[in-house]
Amino acid sequence: MTAPAPTGEQLAALLRSHITEYPDFPSPGVLFRDITPLLGDAVALREVIRHWRSVIPQDVEYVVGTEARGFVLGAPLAYEIGAGFVPVRKSGKLPGRPAGLTYDLEYGSARIEIPENALPPGARVLVVDDLLATGGTARATIELVRRFDVEVLGASFLLELEGLGGREKLPGVPLSAVWSVPN
Repeated sequence: MTAPAPTGEQLAALLRSHITEYPDFPSPGVLFRDITPLLGDAVALREVIRHWRSVIPQDVEYVVGTEARGFVLGAPLAYEIGAGFVPVRKSGKLPGRPAGLTYDLEYGSARIEIPENALPPGARVLVVDDLLATGGTARATIELVRRFDVEVLGASFLLELEGLGGREKLPGVPLSAVWSVPN
């Protein structure tokens, strides 16, 4: 029998102890949150994935994970819920003729791509990434997958940095986070 998922307080303590903060990385004024310690602890990662399952819609057919940490977290989450996994990659990483979208960032622009045959029309999709901050990448990913005529059930994140406006960039999209923290 599987043990129950951790409570909110237990989960917050687990995440605090498994996420390292690096001030001024990659540039001054940015507080980088490194999930590598969490990924390296099999028991902690399993607890997080088990809890994550409880905050997402129940009828997801495909988890779409954004490069790169969305892959690392989205794939085990997809496995846990019995869904397929689809990667959203940076430009130039996929063979064939991937569907793509260029979008603006605070410091320039970026392009993401998805395999051209990744999602069947009508599929029920959940977008997953490690972090919701300003919402630009999440918004672009949702826009890109909607081109496949799918139902986006929501977007879910390991961490949500409160106060950076990410939620406001995703109106009408149900959002969930394993842990919300002040920025």
